[in-house]
Amino acid sequence: MPRHSLLAGTAAAVLLASGCATLASDAKHHALSLVGAPKYAADFKHFDWVNPNAPKGGALRQFAEGSFDSINPFSFKGQKASDLGLLYDALMVDSPDEASTQYCLICEWVSYPADFSSVTFKLRPEARFSDGKPITVEDVIYSLEAQKKANRQAEHYYKNVVKAEKTGDNEVTFTFDTKGNRELPHIVGQLNVLPKHYWEGKDANGTPRDITGTTLEPPVGSGAYRIKDVAPGRAITYERVPDYWAKDLPVMRGQWNFDLISVDYFRERTAGFETFKTGRLDVWNENVAKDWMTAYDFPAVKNGQIKKERYEVDRVAPMQAFVFNMRRPQFHDARVRQAFNLAFDFEHINKQLLYNMYVRTESFFDHSELKASGLPTGRELEILKEVQAEIPPEVFTTEYKNPVNASPEARRANLRKAAHLLDQAGWKRDPKATDTLLRDASGQTLKAEILLGSPTFERHTLTYLSELKLLGIDATLRVVDSAQYQRRRRTYDFDITFAAFGQSESPGNEQRYFWGSAAADQEGGANTIGIKNPAIDKLIDRVIFAKDRAELVAATKALDRVLLWNHYVVPHWHYPYERIVYWDKYRHPDKLPSRAISFERVWWYDDAAAKKLGEARSQ
Repeated sequence: MPRHSLLAGTAAAVLLASGCATLASDAKHHALSLVGAPKYAADFKHFDWVNPNAPKGGALRQFAEGSFDSINPFSFKGQKASDLGLLYDALMVDSPDEASTQYCLICEWVSYPADFSSVTFKLRPEARFSDGKPITVEDVIYSLEAQKKANRQAEHYYKNVVKAEKTGDNEVTFTFDTKGNRELPHIVGQLNVLPKHYWEGKDANGTPRDITGTTLEPPVGSGAYRIKDVAPGRAITYERVPDYWAKDLPVMRGQWNFDLISVDYFRERTAGFETFKTGRLDVWNENVAKDWMTAYDFPAVKNGQIKKERYEVDRVAPMQAFVFNMRRPQFHDARVRQAFNLAFDFEHINKQLLYNMYVRTESFFDHSELKASGLPTGRELEILKEVQAEIPPEVFTTEYKNPVNASPEARRANLRKAAHLLDQAGWKRDPKATDTLLRDASGQTLKAEILLGSPTFERHTLTYLSELKLLGIDATLRVVDSAQYQRRRRTYDFDITFAAFGQSESPGNEQRYFWGSAAADQEGGANTIGIKNPAIDKLIDRVIFAKDRAELVAATKALDRVLLWNHYVVPHWHYPYERIVYWDKYRHPDKLPSRAISFERVWWYDDAAAKKLGEARSQ
């Protein structure tokens, strides 16, 4: 439950895009939105999804799996602690109730010309860091330069921002090296602002601080929280800044209500869940269907001391999938990758392991108007014809559909089709061999180790492996600890792994580091698959430089269709709800944001309920 998107975080922290053609001018805006006008006018008092009078106080204790060795979220190095976004404010803040919309926070207003060649922010004079020092234009300029230096992903993300300079009293202007990129004002608005004086200073030992490295020294931030305690690898505790500079702004009113937010780390979920049941953790985000259905038959749930709830969320479904490492030669042939998808028996997994609660994901932009469907027509077809010679012919002739195993006969038919594709790709059984494994012309078996960093998907993966082995694929599973998993992911030391790609309703520059050729060789980048496809690079540019919403939708559908027909992933499933379980001492507004339950951001601690709960548990 991060506060702001930090580029050092996961690829699921997806970036808002721009689309304000009707607002493109040198006018001063309090907010930017891609999808129509912002919901709230400049003189709004508070968001309607908060309780503006929510009490401050209490504690929230949460679970995290794995470990950490750094509390610097901006560096490429190290394994970061959870929730570090609580420490930092950005120039603008998102609204979890509106698609691709953000409001001024550190800035008073934002302005950009009609050609999107630059963006200017006027800083609020009252903006302060947690040490009381003012946030200045120099801090903003430093923040851009430092984050680009510290993290390759940030460098790639902000690569079109070529200059930041002071252009007036408390005004900073960012100049771009291109025109017509409608997203750039928005992604600059997401820039987390860091204190230059802190990062260019020395620590308690007199050692110069290094934003490119790891650290366990609690930093100076700009947000509503600061770090109270750090137990490396085991726990981190944040405390609310009582004189937080933005607490009374309309964009912050009624938010960040807990005095303390702590995160305790466990090696695996089972130990964490047992701790939650004892009351030493307060909230549990349940993402395992089996546990949601079967693990809550204990007294605290039955007597109402623990609340078990789910909330529908209206947002683009992420593409969760097994992803191929295209850097491995055995996956270069698209027929091999398609065969792996044909062997994935979603219907069996959904019935036996997921309680038929999920829907198979059919798009990189599922549950939105950006999803490709049917056959391409109109502007989408025109865009695809520009790269026709470089993309699979099925893009134009066949609607993409995942295989369906509605019956045993359908499953056998899909496996036969998979075997045929593997044979066409040169993977055959050797009649002289004592095993039934597939081999290429050189005698190498078709190996596929699936790498996981948690046992959460172990049962699902083992079910999948049994199907792959029927085809003669030398398929294995490796579950490693979180630190090793991060190292192997960062260096692309895997055959197949699990990944999830979150999207906004207005995709843009982030597509470059998801699928762009330039990002494929960047260690630790988001192009996990290693895609180097000139046609996809061209389609990404069509998305980024779309002139209006209609063109953006058409270009995104074209990109979606080409990604799907290249069979880069074996799609999993999605679920349009957030499931949460918590001890009955927390409350939330009558209306929650439509796109996230935002527990940390808008819920609060109920002293009376907590006292009643404590008395009941002591009896």
